[in-house]
Amino acid sequence: MVNFTVDEIRVMMDKKKNIRNMSVIAHVDHGKSTLTDSLVSKAGIIASAKAGETRFTDTRKDEQERCITIKSTAISMYFELEDKDLVFITNPDQRDVKEKGFLINLIDSPGHVDFSSEVTAALRVTDGALVVVDCVSGVCVQTETVLRQAIAERIKPVLFMNKMDRALLELQLEKEELYQTFQRIVENVNVIIATYSDDEGPMGVVRVDASKGSVGFGSGLHGWAFTLKQFSEMYAEKFKIDVVKLMNRLWGENFFNPKTKKWAKQKEEDNTRSFCMYVLDPIYKVFDAIMNYKKDATADLLKKLNIELKHEDADKDGKALLKVVMRTWLPAGEALLQMIAIHLPSPVVAQKYRMEMLYEGPLDDEAALAVKNCDPNGPLMMYISKMVPTSDKGRFYAFGRVFSGKVATGMKARIMGPNYTPGKKEDLYEKAIQRTILMMGRYVESIEDVPCGNICGLVGVDQFLVKTGTITTYKDAHNMRVMKFSVSPVVRVAVEPKNPADLPKLVEGLKRLAKSDPMVQCLIEESGEHIIAGAGELHLEICLKDLEEDHACIPIKKSDPVVSYRETVSEESNQTCLSKSPNKHNRLFMKACPMPDGLPEDIDKGDVNARDDFKVRGRYLCDKYEYDITEARKIWCFGPDGTGPNILIDCTKGVQYLNEIKDSVVAGFQWATKEGVLAEENLRGVRFNIYDVTLHADAIHRGGGQIIPTTRRCLYACLLTASPRLMEPVYLCEVQVTADPSSRLTCVLTKP
Repeated sequence: MVNFTVDEIRVMMDKKKNIRNMSVIAHVDHGKSTLTDSLVSKAGIIASAKAGETRFTDTRKDEQERCITIKSTAISMYFELEDKDLVFITNPDQRDVKEKGFLINLIDSPGHVDFSSEVTAALRVTDGALVVVDCVSGVCVQTETVLRQAIAERIKPVLFMNKMDRALLELQLEKEELYQTFQRIVENVNVIIATYSDDEGPMGVVRVDASKGSVGFGSGLHGWAFTLKQFSEMYAEKFKIDVVKLMNRLWGENFFNPKTKKWAKQKEEDNTRSFCMYVLDPIYKVFDAIMNYKKDATADLLKKLNIELKHEDADKDGKALLKVVMRTWLPAGEALLQMIAIHLPSPVVAQKYRMEMLYEGPLDDEAALAVKNCDPNGPLMMYISKMVPTSDKGRFYAFGRVFSGKVATGMKARIMGPNYTPGKKEDLYEKAIQRTILMMGRYVESIEDVPCGNICGLVGVDQFLVKTGTITTYKDAHNMRVMKFSVSPVVRVAVEPKNPADLPKLVEGLKRLAKSDPMVQCLIEESGEHIIAGAGELHLEICLKDLEEDHACIPIKKSDPVVSYRETVSEESNQTCLSKSPNKHNRLFMKACPMPDGLPEDIDKGDVNARDDFKVRGRYLCDKYEYDITEARKIWCFGPDGTGPNILIDCTKGVQYLNEIKDSVVAGFQWATKEGVLAEENLRGVRFNIYDVTLHADAIHRGGGQIIPTTRRCLYACLLTASPRLMEPVYLCEVQVTADPSSRLTCVLTKP
């Protein structure tokens, strides 16, 4: 039975210190959805016997069939923590928590690299992350990618080592070997964390530490898990030692001699590592007794551990009995709940250090301060990170996080798309919010209003936003920062309907598809082809399936996948290029040159962007890339789309009327950077310098019609005289095999 109601959740939403917004992130197939089941079953949503097999958060039919998560799924759950656990919450802002109840908004995200845009969308609206690592495979490529994304979004991680049952049953590792495996994984994770954050940063210490209880061990499939806190509590009575002190003793280089009853820091003949002796030994004994069918030993162990089996479980043996015993002794839901509640930050704590990288406007205006303080009485600031399809065809729930204020059914709000600029009217709508809803995995629940610090869905906003946007009631509010994805949509296919009469349905379907996925791009080429761009072949396959079955509902023909390239230059133009306008009265003189290494990446990351103060940006370019300071301050724009990794710099001296043609030149630059001269692909890493301009004295002869095509031709000439090159995308992939076929694999990979 579900052990909470929507009303209880609504009451908890106001207690901001007891809210935890968290994502489950990991490499593909490391057991995120399986592990999430343990928490869902603790909340009473699914039966505990089914936890680990149900994969409740895999809501789509193809997710259940393929056994992989494709879309991130949110679920809100209510739990109560015991008084003895509340004292472990050590954050200064959290110490006065007296309320036992905790509201956990959990998002289960996909692990496959093709769906990493879903991970980014999930991370943006959460404050903490449960990083799951398979203790057999260890830290893999995607683990590093998602951890890097999490730390870039200022999200605090806790670590869980999954699939411990495999280490014991399949690999049959010795206790010391298993400890060394755990130690190595914790070190690898901490190395990645240290690479992207430091202890003096705004988040404080981000590293995970088993002796502090921020590392969990267990098996999601079998539904058992523990942290050192659980074992310390078991032994604290016996040893008469404080739980925190004992936790420090149970990890690392701590050895205990049972004969002399003394602790040591070095391994000696008759002392044993405390983790192996006190934590792993009891688990190994349970596994040994049950899996080797030692009935008497099993009965003794159950008595010692105070485990009483239900009548229907008493007759089980082998793996089935092992599951029940371990699940009863060390319930996974309990260990996960304690890790999340104790070590992950509440919105009150997290928004203090996340605000400056979330909000684009001045950091001292009303909206920024309300976000920083998570103020329920401030103006509404909500970020929509993705659209979730509803059962109603073609309609979407706008899914996002309320950062300040309160969003309520029927309230009027400003809906700002990513292209909105304060003071202008474009990409801005003032509309009423039809309904606010709570996302509950496969279901949704209506709720009257949602205060700040919570995650919810909105009905009726999907008509005004494509993928993401900001919703606010403050008229001078700036946008929340656009998400940066770790992959880009480079694999493209052309689609057309099998029956030409279905073209309008295809166009409508493509619009819906663009909404439903944070990353997919739907474009129309000049040739009239409809192009869908995705992150990889699997991503495209899922998108095309959705398009055919859900969004357009028509049979579709598709081309082979095409990979997009980028165009660049490798030298400076060997001469200044001149282009005349059609009326022969205006002339432009320009050159192209490559950007220094690292600058295109800085622009991609957002360290250098169009919205920066020109003096600060100029100083950064001057110091890091040795640009001339006066030129670096006169960057006209970035392109394509105003944010891409190409720049147009005004290097002219004393030219009249120059500002009057600036908009036209910028438009020509955007056009040229979108479609390069070699293969009509986007440009990357090219800097264009304007050296001189000759203009007609009469404004009517230097309008956009004269200047835009002229600029484009001049830029193309610059590219052709600067040794143009094509750049191909890098596809990073990791192959994992056991030791036996590894030599054959090496032969295959090293073949020319």
